[in-house]
Amino acid sequence: MRILLTNDDGINAPGLAVLEALAAQLSDEVWVCAPAEEQSGAGHSLTLHQPVRLREHGERRFSVTGTPTDSVNLALRKLFADKRPDLVISGVNAGENLGDDITYSGTISAAMEAALAGIPAIGLSQAFRDNGASFSATTGWGKRVLEPLIDVTMAKRTLVNVNFPALPADKVRGIRVVRQGFHDYSRGSLVEGADPRGRPYFWFGLQDAEHTLDHGTDLEAVADGYIAVTPLQLDLTHHSAIGALADRFAG
Repeated sequence: MRILLTNDDGINAPGLAVLEALAAQLSDEVWVCAPAEEQSGAGHSLTLHQPVRLREHGERRFSVTGTPTDSVNLALRKLFADKRPDLVISGVNAGENLGDDITYSGTISAAMEAALAGIPAIGLSQAFRDNGASFSATTGWGKRVLEPLIDVTMAKRTLVNVNFPALPADKVRGIRVVRQGFHDYSRGSLVEGADPRGRPYFWFGLQDAEHTLDHGTDLEAVADGYIAVTPLQLDLTHHSAIGALADRFAG
């Protein structure tokens, strides 16, 4: 199996090293193509108005001066012109990607780019607590989560989002397959300040966003100490509304 790894935290991120160790247990052909710098919150952005550069860091390890989407796109076009990867795994993100986070997440967007190209894709994220960062849950459970997913035939334009709780591996309660939850981002913080020249600036924060812990969601699963596995689709159409809207435009 040929596996491509990427992320949004950058080529030197600790979570990518964790992912490389996991992937090495699954395949002897693992490639890395990740952003040169951190791109958290980049979403599914593609660099169009300036060139991007590809840098080699060793055998099958590359970085791109662009977004996670750029990294996957360039890898598929340049590194895998002969044979595409069998699987793309993005992560392990330093922080959860739950609920509406997926719309902002560079981690998930990299997996989306692979799914658009018809390649099975998985995004991995590790929740952290305020007292520090630990990938214990990912390292202890990662292989157990990935092996069943590798054997699944994914539908076209779909991907899988996996979130590990902020717990030691031996405290994780298990794995739940759940739907996407939702946040209330209207309560997100906004910090105002002034730079050294006295010019105002604004800094967005999400620490005040509220989680809606509906039953059966990724938010609830991780809060309860479980690993959340959520299948996602790229079709954003609200199918049930098509008929009502069509009636509005009927002549």
